[in-house]
Amino acid sequence: MDSPDWAALADLRLTEWTPRSQLTRRVTEVPRARFPAIDIHNHLGRWLSDGEWMSGDVAALLALMDARNVETIVSLDGMWGDELEANLDRYDRAHPGRFLTFCQLDWALLVQPDGERMLRDSLDDSAARGAKGLKVWKNLGLTVRDASGALVLPDDDRVVRVLAHAGELGLPVLIHVADPRAFFEPADENNERLDELLQQQDWWFGDTDRHPTFERLLDALATLVVATPGTRYIGAHAGCAAEDLDRVERLLAAAPHFSIDIAGRMAELGRQPRRFRELIERFPDRVLFGTDIYPITSEQYELHFRFLESRDEAFEYAPESPIPPQGRWTVSALHLSDAQLEAIYRGNALRVLGF
Repeated sequence: MDSPDWAALADLRLTEWTPRSQLTRRVTEVPRARFPAIDIHNHLGRWLSDGEWMSGDVAALLALMDARNVETIVSLDGMWGDELEANLDRYDRAHPGRFLTFCQLDWALLVQPDGERMLRDSLDDSAARGAKGLKVWKNLGLTVRDASGALVLPDDDRVVRVLAHAGELGLPVLIHVADPRAFFEPADENNERLDELLQQQDWWFGDTDRHPTFERLLDALATLVVATPGTRYIGAHAGCAAEDLDRVERLLAAAPHFSIDIAGRMAELGRQPRRFRELIERFPDRVLFGTDIYPITSEQYELHFRFLESRDEAFEYAPESPIPPQGRWTVSALHLSDAQLEAIYRGNALRVLGF
C-alpha cells in the first residue's frame, strides 16, 4: 500500500469524499410488508415526467405490488379535467381497488376575479369524475400569486374556503407545505443539505425578499387545518416538518382530523428513530405509510419495509448513491409492533380515505 499524500487529502473536495463505513451491521431482508400496505403518497401520472406515464407498464407494476404485498397505490397526479380522466381510465377504472387517484387544483386561477368559484367548480367536477382526494402542492405559499401580485399562502381565506369545500365533498386533502427546513436556511458551509441544493439550486427558498420563512409557512398550515375541521388532512412528508416533530405533534394534538405520511422522509425520521417512535405511540392512528418513490422499484419498497419492521441500525437510506442526497448520515430502523404496522400500513389510510 502506497503512503498517503496527506497534503492532497487535506484539500480533498467534499464532493469527492465518499467514505465507506467500517461498521459491521445487521442486514435484515424484508421483501414483503408484514401486512397489506396502502402507499398513500406516490406518483404514477405524467405531471412529473415530461408528459410520459411514470409507470410505463401497468401489468409489471401490479406484479411488483403483489410481490411486495402492496395492496393499493394512491397517485397524486390526477390534475383536473381531461388529464384526470386519463389517469382514472388508466389506473382506477382498469384496476379497481389497486389504484386511487387524487386530483389537483390550478391555484393560478386566483388571478381571475371569480377564481375562488372556479376552484370550487373544479373540485366538484373532479369529485364527480371519481377523484378520491385532493393533492395540494408546495407551490401554494411559494410561487402562486393572485391578481394583486401577492403570494397566496395556505391560510389565505380563499384557500380556507376551497379546502373546506373539499371536506364537504368527502375528499381528503394530502397537503405539502414548504420543504425541508434547510432549504430556507443560508446556502453556506453550515447547510446540511448543501449537496442536494448544489444539484437543485431552484429548491433554495432562503431569499426572504421573495419567499416566506419556513416558520411562516408551517404556521399557515396549522391555521388552515384548525380552521377547516370538516376536512380530513394528510400532512405530506411527516407533516411537512420532519425535522421538528414537536411542532408536528402540536398540530396532531390540536386537530384530530390531521394525519401525516412518512413519504420521502426516511432520512429525517431514521436519524431520530426513538423520537419518531414516541410520536407513533402517542398518535398510533394518525401515521400513514407512503413512499414518494418514483419510478417505483422493488428495492425501494424493501428498504421502506426494513425501516419500519427491522431492528437494523446505521444503514444507508439511499444505498444506490455514493453521496446520500438528503444529508450525510445513516438511519436506524423503528422495529414497530404488529399493531403499529397494521395501522400504519393500511388501517389508518382506510379511515382517512373514508373506506
